[in-house]
Amino acid sequence: MAEGIDVRLIGPEDAGVFAHVADGVFDEPPLPARVDAYLAEPGHLMALAFDGDRVVGQVAAVIHRHPDKPAELYLDEVGVADAYLRRGIATRMVERMLAEGRARGCAECWVGTEPDNEAARALYRKWQDEAEPFVMYLFDL
Repeated sequence: MAEGIDVRLIGPEDAGVFAHVADGVFDEPPLPARVDAYLAEPGHLMALAFDGDRVVGQVAAVIHRHPDKPAELYLDEVGVADAYLRRGIATRMVERMLAEGRARGCAECWVGTEPDNEAARALYRKWQDEAEPFVMYLFDL
């Protein structure tokens, strides 16, 4: 389904790829200083989907380490350009990120989405059919 699409984990040396991002992959255009800061953090992970040299999808994740329990992988964002939806790209990117989390010692992964985001919920049901009840508070800093 995602024929010709390359999915790979990126690092600080790959910051230049953000010059060629398709519309809809990110909520806002990635800014070079933010890209550099994100990629420089050892616990921040990002996998990108490429069609040639164009970024057409992304999944961002963070490894949370705890003093009292195993590390966990938090999937923070998943985005695919509109023209590339429904081709299995998000599934491939999440699978790549889950493999990376396992390789880095994470025991579980968690992700949240809005109750009415049916596309995201369908994606995440591939790994866990039942959603956990969740209450979130958002604080301005």
